[in-house]
Amino acid sequence: MQNDEQEIRQLVSTWMAASKAGDVETVLALMTDDVVFLAPGQPVMRKAEFAAAARAQAGPGAPQIDGKSEIQEIQIIGDWAFMWTRLTVVVTPPNGAAHMTRAGHTLTILKKQNGTWLLARDANLLAPVNK
Repeated sequence: MQNDEQEIRQLVSTWMAASKAGDVETVLALMTDDVVFLAPGQPVMRKAEFAAAARAQAGPGAPQIDGKSEIQEIQIIGDWAFMWTRLTVVVTPPNGAAHMTRAGHTLTILKKQNGTWLLARDANLLAPVNK
């Protein structure tokens, strides 16, 4: 179990680093093909929609994305796991204008496929942070 928890923590670390670097392909490789993202007031997002949105925000002239994920709990049940986190995401436009910060909790379900933990479902409750 300890190794599984370490692998899940590494997945989160890799996700955050790849997001900051604009490495869309690495982020996509960390999720199942049938992944589902849920966010308040937004339609369900699947992998194809996530990929299109991420690619549209990557590359030269893209906003800078940074953040911090604080894992609060990880529970592992066989080839499934869930975790909840406190997540903060800061997006800075390429022109250096004021950044937008969103923060809140996430509830994530992970699935182990071919020996690798992948994100399968994610519900995020991020809201704008007032300055």
